[in-house]
Amino acid sequence: MSTPAGWYPDGQNPRIVRWWDGRQWTQHTQPVQQPETRGPGSPMAAVPSQEEAVSTENADRGWTGTARKKVGLFNARQVAQEQLAENERLQRIIDSHGLQELAEISRLREEAEEHLRGLRAEIQAEMTAAGREREALQRELAEARREIVSVHDQAGLQDAGLFAYSHPAEGSAQLAAELEGVRSQIKDMVRSKSAITATSNFMFNNSAKQGQKFVTQMSQIMLRAYNAEAENCVKTVKAGNLQTAQARLSKAREQIMKQGTMIDLSVSPEYHRLRLIELSLASRHLEAVQAEKEAERERKAELREQRRVEQELAQAREKLEKEFSHYQTTLAALEAKGDSEGAARMRELVLDAERAIADVDYRAANIRAGYVYVISNVGAFGENVVKIGMTRRLEPMDRVRELGDASVPFTFDVHALFFAEDAVGVEAMLHRTFAEQRVNKINTRREFFYVHPTQVLEALKQHRVEVVEFETGYKAEEFQLSRGQVETKM
Repeated sequence: MSTPAGWYPDGQNPRIVRWWDGRQWTQHTQPVQQPETRGPGSPMAAVPSQEEAVSTENADRGWTGTARKKVGLFNARQVAQEQLAENERLQRIIDSHGLQELAEISRLREEAEEHLRGLRAEIQAEMTAAGREREALQRELAEARREIVSVHDQAGLQDAGLFAYSHPAEGSAQLAAELEGVRSQIKDMVRSKSAITATSNFMFNNSAKQGQKFVTQMSQIMLRAYNAEAENCVKTVKAGNLQTAQARLSKAREQIMKQGTMIDLSVSPEYHRLRLIELSLASRHLEAVQAEKEAERERKAELREQRRVEQELAQAREKLEKEFSHYQTTLAALEAKGDSEGAARMRELVLDAERAIADVDYRAANIRAGYVYVISNVGAFGENVVKIGMTRRLEPMDRVRELGDASVPFTFDVHALFFAEDAVGVEAMLHRTFAEQRVNKINTRREFFYVHPTQVLEALKQHRVEVVEFETGYKAEEFQLSRGQVETKM
């Protein structure tokens, strides 16, 4: 391959050569070609000669020929003819070397490169979408595998009789987390096959393999029976009968040990302890719910009592105001008649009415004032049980009679009933003093205590509470009469 003088390889494209005019690189390019022959033994250069290139350059600048000719007034036609001849010669060169085809090839190459870039962008977009789809499929696959593991795990737990059921403590804000921890430990022991123990050296038909199979099956059956009993105990436990439910579950464990004596079968102590804790959580929640219900009933009863007291005080004041007005009118009439003795007696009544109105106003304004009562009911609760409370009623015995209504078989005996300006404080003091002797330690609104009336009297004396009357014995007239009649008939 030969390169004519003045033509040099292009630095950007090795397949073409570019013309150097002695000062700078021109825009004239052509492909590199092998020398061709015009005829036998007559070589022809693959590219134009230097003179042809110079002529082309001069033609672009308005000069024709190999030398620069200035176009004048008299040689314009000649210069034009020479220019046309030069143009025809250059066109022949272009046609012979395929420069038009080269431009078309460049255009097609640019289009192909553009198309290739578009294809690459589409492929990249498809690969990105495929990658996202693959990640989504991998997540779905991982989730499916987790579900399969969960299903297998749940099936294994159910084979052991451990089912998901509603536990009372699940709705408790305080006990739910503790219940979740206990249940997790129970499941772990079932999975690790440590919930139930048995011998590992049992022979069946002189075969250790069959013996091990027998032990495994019996362990599964007995564990399933124990878990069913534990679930029934949780579902049937009530507030206050926890010990009964725990004894029932412990008895089931003992029966399993008795039935499995031949293979040393037993529910493990730790597993039994966890199931007892689960049972106690249910009982604790039910007791809390019951206590809340009892407290709510007591609050409603207290509100009703408060409204009753307010109504009673309002009615008493209205009655006293009418009496006061009547006494004043009578007093004025007696004074007008000059009846001094009658007027003096009426003035006493007026003063009594004024004091009564002031007392009612004081009771209405001072919510801590009232009557403290200590009462008992031997026929209903036995001896050494008293109720200590307070009431703001104007007639405190109305409250005592209400407590002895149809809910108890006999009326209450009154050991003490006295007025105190701080009846609320006296009642609270007595409750604190006998807090350890409370009958109901869950609902403190139940004001019954395992104490004798004399103990209450001693507590009042120690705190210097003034009490005019205090009966330490038990009368229980209705109870004694009823018991006497029963003994007579026997």
